Amino acid sequence: MTEQQEASEDAVMTRIGQAVILLHAGDREEARNRLGAIWSEIGEEGASLHRCTLAHYMADAQDDPADELAWDLRALSAAEALEDGPGPAMLAFYPSLHLSLAADYVKLRRPEAARIHLARARAATGALPDDGYGHRVRGAIARLERSLAVEPGGGPRPFPEQSP
Repeated sequence: MTEQQEASEDAVMTRIGQAVILLHAGDREEARNRLGAIWSEIGEEGASLHRCTLAHYMADAQDDPADELAWDLRALSAAEALEDGPGPAMLAFYPSLHLSLAADYVKLRRPEAARIHLARARAATGALPDDGYGHRVRGAIARLERSLAVEPGGGPRPFPEQSP
């Protein structure tokens, strides 16, 4: 890879990061607009890491749960398409990707699909670091597991109104 290509890829990640800052600050519409513009530039043929990162955050910027699911599925697909296979950083991202999908399916009242992705998220937690990120993801998995648990002598608990 040339220095110019590396600088261009760094610029894409910087732009994604700037949009994510807007998203976390509560400006979902502007974040969605900026992420959408970047997606238009890189498209389905862009670098897998860029597509995965952008789609994961674009999902968070959606108002409609079905749109959120579509973007989270794009993120997982891009992660699975990494040219050199998933490195340690991407392996640590899989629990979050599957957790997001599980939460999407909860919102769409599809508990079996949610449980499948929740099990995949739990199975991938070995790659999580022992830091704040890892603790947050593990905690969110545990909360969603509890909300989807079957109550003794009864059926599944009602769906929570909000994802973890």
